[in-house]
Amino acid sequence: MLFGYEALVVFSCSLAGCLLLYWTKNFHLGRSARGHLGGAVQSAHSTPTPRIGGVAIGGALVVSLFFTPTSMLDNYSLFVISLTPVFLAGLADDLGYHVPPWSRLFAATLSSVLAVALLQMWVIRIDVPYVDGLIAYAPIGILLTIFATSGICHAFNLIDGLNGLSAGTGVIVAVGVASIGFNAGISDFATMSMLLIAALAGFLVFNFPFGKLFLGDAGAYSLGHILAWFAILLIDRRPEVTTWAVLLVFFWPVADTLFAIYRRSRAGRDLGQPDRLHYHQFVMRASEIVWLGRGKRHLANPIATLIMMPLISAPVLTGVILWDRPFLSFVWVLVYAALFVLSYQFGLRAVKHFRKVGEQDKN
Repeated sequence: MLFGYEALVVFSCSLAGCLLLYWTKNFHLGRSARGHLGGAVQSAHSTPTPRIGGVAIGGALVVSLFFTPTSMLDNYSLFVISLTPVFLAGLADDLGYHVPPWSRLFAATLSSVLAVALLQMWVIRIDVPYVDGLIAYAPIGILLTIFATSGICHAFNLIDGLNGLSAGTGVIVAVGVASIGFNAGISDFATMSMLLIAALAGFLVFNFPFGKLFLGDAGAYSLGHILAWFAILLIDRRPEVTTWAVLLVFFWPVADTLFAIYRRSRAGRDLGQPDRLHYHQFVMRASEIVWLGRGKRHLANPIATLIMMPLISAPVLTGVILWDRPFLSFVWVLVYAALFVLSYQFGLRAVKHFRKVGEQDKN
């Protein structure tokens, strides 16, 4: 079924929804392009663009309920319901009703609380001796689950800075989760992941490479929430699936978020205040400074996404290979964390060097 008519129907619904939003943009652009006229701190483009692509994806996911395997339908339906707080908070922000970052994070936390309450499911192990005994205590396991899932939810919004980046990362992560599910003998789980991929693919037709429609906060937060709970379901259903392998699948959005927290804390800045210092942003600037030249943002943006995809895919592939090997997965988490920080620092210095050389050449 993985590439059957069900996925085609979900893809078509997502594509049709995006097409409708694009065709009617003159009626809602004043609201749906809020903060994305090049003035937002994190903006990577200059053309007014609707940022409500998450609405089309959400509609396609509702359609996907009709094709969800019976064994997964109850769980899938419940965590689609749990999406409501974070989706509405994100949509309100997308439509110009300013919702501060901390309020959106609170909505993500509320969605996670709802998911725990509805699914009666939470993390009970992280494959660390002695620590697992502590996490098995329900209040601690529930708090860890809420913290982790709301954090991943927020992380997908933080990486939504280039055409196709957040949705493309979502596709890669969903493929990783589906592959681990398949390896663990949960074919129905793989089917659910493929339906999500189909919905994202319909949106990507309009989002990549030239950004005719953006995911928006509603889409990015919802994507993070769904994928995070796919991971919780996977770990819950198969004890042999190591949590560290799942962390490898989610490595890039998690690493980018944790590093942003560290960076802003060290600079004494508000943790909720956006900046232009994310990994993908300096990759885009590097492509402009070193290769494309100024005034080529419309090319640098999608090119940076293409550069990022192999970097995002590498830990995902590692997690899929090591899905039932906790120690090796843990070691590779440390390896990728070191590579992330070192390559970020190296890249930042390289950008500064080439910028300085360029300014000297002008003089």
